[in-house]
Amino acid sequence: MSIQGLHHITAIAGAARRNHDFYTRILGLRLVKKTVNFDDPGTYHFYFGDEKGTPGTLLTFFPWEGIQPGKQGTGQSTEITYTVPLGSLEFWKKRLQDNNVKVNESGKRFGEDFLSFEDPDGLPITMLSPAKADARPAWETNEIKAEVATRGFHSVTLTLRNKSATENVLINLLGYEYAGMDGNRHRYTTTTVENANIIDIIEVDGDRGVNAAGTIHHIAFRVKDEDVLMAMRQKIVDAGLHITPKIDRNYFYSLYFREPGGVLFEIATDNPGFLVDEPLDELGTHLMLPPQYESSRARIEEVLPSLN
Repeated sequence: MSIQGLHHITAIAGAARRNHDFYTRILGLRLVKKTVNFDDPGTYHFYFGDEKGTPGTLLTFFPWEGIQPGKQGTGQSTEITYTVPLGSLEFWKKRLQDNNVKVNESGKRFGEDFLSFEDPDGLPITMLSPAKADARPAWETNEIKAEVATRGFHSVTLTLRNKSATENVLINLLGYEYAGMDGNRHRYTTTTVENANIIDIIEVDGDRGVNAAGTIHHIAFRVKDEDVLMAMRQKIVDAGLHITPKIDRNYFYSLYFREPGGVLFEIATDNPGFLVDEPLDELGTHLMLPPQYESSRARIEEVLPSLN
């Protein structure tokens, strides 16, 4: 009856084809689900992850063609960190450079080696080699084999003017514990899972971020099922925060609330998962529409940009 780390992270992109190419080809993630934004069916919703879309590996995008660049700032999630195997960072550095992706920073964070870069829309991404090997199975491609492939999320970073109220939500509502600091980076962890279980907060006196291309829209925390979801909802209501009713997202059930620092949080269930409408070996190969849009399939397919 608890939060089990991160479920997924959802960000905003510009060109769909460029976004799809970067994450599947250059980073080697699997396109687990190709569907549409439930509120804007003329826009894709991509889910990138491991072989079966395991919670804790899922990075999702709304690629709005022609959208203006966003701005990183306070009140936002500002960085996504993946785990990669020890010794693989040189592979990633060369691969990124070979694909004209600039490595912005490298070094150690809480004693662990990392390198940081940006996706084509300017979204900050970090690869980190944890001291304790991440045992989650890798998704391989022809160019990226298991010995170097990403394993899923390590952490997500929030940038805030003041961490106090957000820290209270993380600790007293979501069950995280304070794990220390490195420079101006404060770390919070949950022991309910071994991976995708870290939230970092950077406290800065800066301008608020602007959500558009290259920024994170929301982060989702993972729960086992709807019983836990609704128990968490009551807990958040009792704390005086506004939270949505339960929403059916086809592949999970979710709730949304904005924490006091301004970041949009979601809580999402493991069930029913991504195999409800495609077999494992065909995940991501079809355009999957929610039932309310199936009658408009021909028109939606005509509007969506080509990925080929």
